[in-house]
Amino acid sequence: MKKTFFVILVSTSHALIFAGPRVNSASLPRRPPEGISIPQEIKSKLEKETAELGREIDQWVSAGKGKAEFIELLPDVEIFQKAVRYAIEDNIFYKPDDFAAASRLLAEGKERVRLLREGKAPWTTATGLVVRGYRSKVDSSVQPYGLVIPASYQAGAGKAHRLDLWFHGRNDKLSELSFIAERERSRGEFTPENTFVLHPYGRYCNAFKFAGETDVFEAMNHVRKHYPIDQDRIVVRGFSMGGAAAWHLAVHHASLWAAASPGAGFADTFIFQNGAHWPTPHPWYEQRLWHLYDATDYAANLFNCPVVAYSGEIDGQRQAAELMSRVMEDEGLDLVHIIGPNTGHQFEPVAKAEVGRRVDALVEKGRDVTPHKVRFTTWTLRYNQMAWVTVDAMERHWSRARVEAEITAGDSIEVSTTNVAALTLSMPAGRCLFTNDSRPKVRIDGQDLLAAAVSVDGWTARFQKQGSRWKTVRSFSNNPLRKRHGLQGPIDDAFMDSFIMVRPTGKPVNEALGRWTADAMGQAIKDWKLQFRGQPRLTDDTAVTTSDIANNNLILFGDPQSNRLLGQIMAQLPLGWDLKGVHLGGKTYRQHVPLMIYPNPLNPNRYVVLNSGFTFADAAPTSNALQIPELPDYAVLDVKTQDVIEAGFFDEKWALPLPGQ
Repeated sequence: MKKTFFVILVSTSHALIFAGPRVNSASLPRRPPEGISIPQEIKSKLEKETAELGREIDQWVSAGKGKAEFIELLPDVEIFQKAVRYAIEDNIFYKPDDFAAASRLLAEGKERVRLLREGKAPWTTATGLVVRGYRSKVDSSVQPYGLVIPASYQAGAGKAHRLDLWFHGRNDKLSELSFIAERERSRGEFTPENTFVLHPYGRYCNAFKFAGETDVFEAMNHVRKHYPIDQDRIVVRGFSMGGAAAWHLAVHHASLWAAASPGAGFADTFIFQNGAHWPTPHPWYEQRLWHLYDATDYAANLFNCPVVAYSGEIDGQRQAAELMSRVMEDEGLDLVHIIGPNTGHQFEPVAKAEVGRRVDALVEKGRDVTPHKVRFTTWTLRYNQMAWVTVDAMERHWSRARVEAEITAGDSIEVSTTNVAALTLSMPAGRCLFTNDSRPKVRIDGQDLLAAAVSVDGWTARFQKQGSRWKTVRSFSNNPLRKRHGLQGPIDDAFMDSFIMVRPTGKPVNEALGRWTADAMGQAIKDWKLQFRGQPRLTDDTAVTTSDIANNNLILFGDPQSNRLLGQIMAQLPLGWDLKGVHLGGKTYRQHVPLMIYPNPLNPNRYVVLNSGFTFADAAPTSNALQIPELPDYAVLDVKTQDVIEAGFFDEKWALPLPGQ
């Protein structure tokens, strides 16, 4: 019988019920898992070759003979050295063939160094399969990515190309070594004609969330810097865990893409994890934090991005598209969902071809940068922009905010909002829908306002709510203690941008706290390297520089006595901490430690975090759907039992909420 595809639109209603288990980290295996034993002679050989490549890299840099543009290409070499070094250090060789692959990568790295010495970098103009790297702002680590470069590409020709981002599925053994080796031999699932295909590494297997999400944008921006990419023809797609990533990036950044095409995966936390059968509920604050990454909560944003979803008919992960179809229908949107008949967790050939055809047709139209109508919903200022609408302040975080904005006449805009305290409407030069020198009329929630004039540079108008009334403003309040994009928490948000861990050098308040601090910091460093594939920058509290404070989120371990920097800012934090204990909200906690995120009093444009790495390390072995923040803006931890005694969110002015809020 000939297989065919078909399209379904699902409309069954559903309800969300919140509950969940606690994780016992002591019983969980390491991720990535331990590899096979390395024969000593092979280990010695690889260590020698890795060190040799490292010396060659250092010699090239120190010689200072290279042009700046070639020095910039060093990450293209360093990715090979790092891949093998980390494989040795973390014991993540999983089969004997990995040893030979490591030697090949080191040889390739040496060859690239040799070419750089000669002033050459042929891989930067090559077509086909190319692996490249960049240096991440997050932790200064080098990170790899793979490219499929179309044969039609000609360096210097200036022709802009479509770009597809393909997100890989979960593979707990996906080291840098295996990722690079795979990207040098496989073109992947989809390779449309005349299209660049970017395969981000995503910093291992975190469903491209947190630093994995930052990796996507850093890799994409690196590609756009070095190749002619049409910014209006970029597509996000993936399968399995990569399908979950495609849902996530589609809903949170919908207006950036010409189309999205998720396959399988998951779209929420509770339903995907069968939470109705969890024996113990997650804490209330963790349930609230599901709103950060649950794609179902952002379904309305797909008004701004066309989607072609795929599922195998008998694949359990078909649930993701069906769930998204339901919540999209609640928003008045239809989902195109292609089903592979009698197919499990893979692409069925005829259905796959139809997915490709539909996505290609959408990309041919291109992205509408300044659509006449924008619909936007969010739960946090981490995700605050859609096309020409930016939410600059919310009335209350972790409650739904909405904006609908539509150009209703030649120079008039109708805007309706929910849970929004400040917003910006902005259209760039060349894409602005209004004529120069005009003064668009803006009606917000029934109130008429005259906006700023359009100029040759485009149009930007800012609006702020005071009580129940909106007003036009030139700029927003410069009060540093207000939640804003990139400074809104929770604790895990600090690890999506540049950070430095600050080690205490003084004597702790007591021995128990000193031991806990040392263990917590050591575990945070270990977890970061294993799960986010970088070495955190680490400095002593006595060595923090003005530049460190200006350019980084500071992760402070210790107490006000042991950590000099923490002691310096303690009086400006919303808690007290002395020999009697931790004082928070009128309560005193003894033998406890605070974990917290807050604008750094020494630089309120950056965070300070107390005594915490990323909060969900224990979830890695279970499910990517559980890799979500496990702590809010602040928490008080019992040092002896490791139990969270108190936790919550600061309000929109970074103050402790009033009782009952």
